[in-house]
Amino acid sequence: MKIQKFEDIIAWQKAQDLAVVIYKSFNKSRDFGFKDQIQRASVSISNNIAEGFDRMSDKEFVRFLYIAQASCSEVKSMLYLANRLNYLENEITKQFIENTNEIGRIIRGLIKSLTTNFN
Repeated sequence: MKIQKFEDIIAWQKAQDLAVVIYKSFNKSRDFGFKDQIQRASVSISNNIAEGFDRMSDKEFVRFLYIAQASCSEVKSMLYLANRLNYLENEITKQFIENTNEIGRIIRGLIKSLTTNFN
């Protein structure tokens, strides 16, 4: 079954969920530079999935999926830093990192399935 709209993409759904918990977790942070960067990177994951999907070309979609993957890695890196700065507790950090790992795996699988169509 072909996906009809980006809202049906599991990676997009999970990236939206991640962005919500990132926003809530850093809502009261006074480190505005850090807060802005991690929030923007978290939103970038789902936004790039959506934008790429609506480009109506598998090659363009894959290009945006790679950008989403990079944003996911950026969020993951910032989560490690947040933990080292004691902005997040260890267990919360571990859960969020597992979320980024899962989203990354889904995006990589989607890239793989799309690139087999034009390789």
